Amino acid sequence: MTTNFKQFFDPESSTYTYVIADIDSKEAIIIDPVLENVDDYLSFIKTNTYHLLYVLETHVHADHITGAAVIQKDTGAVTAVSELCGALCADQQINEGDTFKFGQETITTIATPGHTHGSVSYLWRDHIFTGDALLIGGCGRTDFQAGDAGTLYDSITQKIFTLPDETLIYPGHDYNGKFVSSVAQEKKTNPRLAGKTRAEFIEIMNNLNLPNPKQMDIAVPANKLCGRAAI
Repeated sequence: MTTNFKQFFDPESSTYTYVIADIDSKEAIIIDPVLENVDDYLSFIKTNTYHLLYVLETHVHADHITGAAVIQKDTGAVTAVSELCGALCADQQINEGDTFKFGQETITTIATPGHTHGSVSYLWRDHIFTGDALLIGGCGRTDFQAGDAGTLYDSITQKIFTLPDETLIYPGHDYNGKFVSSVAQEKKTNPRLAGKTRAEFIEIMNNLNLPNPKQMDIAVPANKLCGRAAI
């Protein structure tokens, strides 16, 4: 089974977007598209004559507006987001264990709340797309959108860290020029998690005192409409 896997980066919000395509069937999915970069995604998809089946979101983002609605309008792809996100605009409301098939490939939903109430990750082969739940050497903040530090600790340690050590971690963001990590690497070196108890993690997360994302007041309402407000 041959696939094409492409990682895109948005420098303004430090967001990673992923396209995975099954070469034989030409069917593809996209994860966490950024509105400003839709032309790049569509150019890649059309150049390779892929048929985009799904636009998958890991959560309702606070730092950028999703390109889901624009992509759906152009390709007819099904938009999908966790039912706990409150984005009723999505064609499919995702639950734990839901799967998405494209060609001979399958990607599976893993509920990883904590950054937000409705955060999910997606497992494909030995790749997990963690959104903001787990970053390379960090994790998503837990101080808005019903975030909860204890819940995030449980999601990471009980869902992500129980995968095989060689599982590759592809995050929703990176701010330090890193592209990929692994379960083994994050268990060993992530400063917020390695050797930390649940209580210690909660203490760290509850004292980050971070400013709100610059686009939060615009992005969250727009993303609850799947980005349609931007069309």
